[in-house]
Amino acid sequence: MGFELEFIDIKMETLAIDGDLLKSKIKSDKNIRAVFLTHAQGINGLTKEIYECCKEHNVILIEDVCESHGVQVDQLTKAGAKGDLSCFSYYYAHHMSTIEGGMICTNDEKIYEYIRMLRGHGMLREARGAQIKLQYEQQYPDLNPMFIFTTPGFNVRNNEIGAIIGLSQLKRLDQMIVRRNENFQYFLRRLPNWAFKDFNLEGQSNYALNVILKEPNADLMIKLEKALEMNEIEYRRGSAGGGNQLRQPYIRNMEKFKYIDCKKFAPITDHIHFYGLYLGNYPDLQISDIDEILQVINSI
Repeated sequence: MGFELEFIDIKMETLAIDGDLLKSKIKSDKNIRAVFLTHAQGINGLTKEIYECCKEHNVILIEDVCESHGVQVDQLTKAGAKGDLSCFSYYYAHHMSTIEGGMICTNDEKIYEYIRMLRGHGMLREARGAQIKLQYEQQYPDLNPMFIFTTPGFNVRNNEIGAIIGLSQLKRLDQMIVRRNENFQYFLRRLPNWAFKDFNLEGQSNYALNVILKEPNADLMIKLEKALEMNEIEYRRGSAGGGNQLRQPYIRNMEKFKYIDCKKFAPITDHIHFYGLYLGNYPDLQISDIDEILQVINSI
C-alpha cells in the first residue's frame, strides 16, 4: 500500500503492543500515520494509554479483533468499537465462523464508502452515498455510471449461506465466550510453575490455551513438543501467525529488516517465538480433555 512498516515489541501479559514503547515511538517519529493493534488470542490489548496516545497525535487506530470476538475493553466497550477501523475474522477456527470471511467496522463515512467499493471490484455502484456517486459521475461523464471503477478492488462479498451460519452462532457467542474463559482459567491454574501464567484476564474472550516458558530453555521446549506430538495433541509453536514476523521471509526480504537483530529488537516477541505455543480451545472442550492435556504437560 506504499506505507513504510515499523515494528514494536509486545507485553507478555497482553501479547499486544507495549504501550510505553508505542508512546515513545509516536512522540519521536512524527511520520507515524496508523497503528495496527492486535487483540491477540482473546486478550484485551488496547489500554487507555494507547487509545489516548493515538487520539492526541491524530494517528489512525486499527483494531484487529480477528481471534478475540467479545473482548471487553472497558465497562462499556468491546474490542473493535474504539478504533477508527476494526476487523473481525470468521475463519472456521475462530470464535464464530461463516466458513471463511470476515468483517470491517468503522464509524467514518468516507472509509465506509471506500470499503464497500473495494470489496466489490472497486465499483462505484457498491457505494451507498448519493454525494460520492454524483461526484464521480460528473467527473467521468464518458463512463456508464453502473460501471465506474474507482479503485483496484476485490471480490470479497459475503454469501447467504455464510451469513445464516454466522447469525446462528451470534446468538450463542456470549455463552461460548464464558465456556472458553472457564477452560483457560482451569488450564492456567494447573500448569506447572515453569509456565507463564500472569496474563491479563480482565475482559478476556479466550481463543487458545497458552503455554509460554518463563525462562529460555531449549531442552524443555523440545521435550514438551515431543510429548504433545507423541500423544497426538495438536499445537502451534511461536503463537499465531508464525511467531516473530521479523523472522518471516516476507519481512526479512525487505532491505530495512534484512539484518535486524530480532532478539535485541523485540525480546518478548522473540522469546514467545522460540519458547511459546498454544493449544486449541473451544466451547465443547471438556474438563476431562483438558486434564488429559495437562497430564502430558505436567509429566515433562
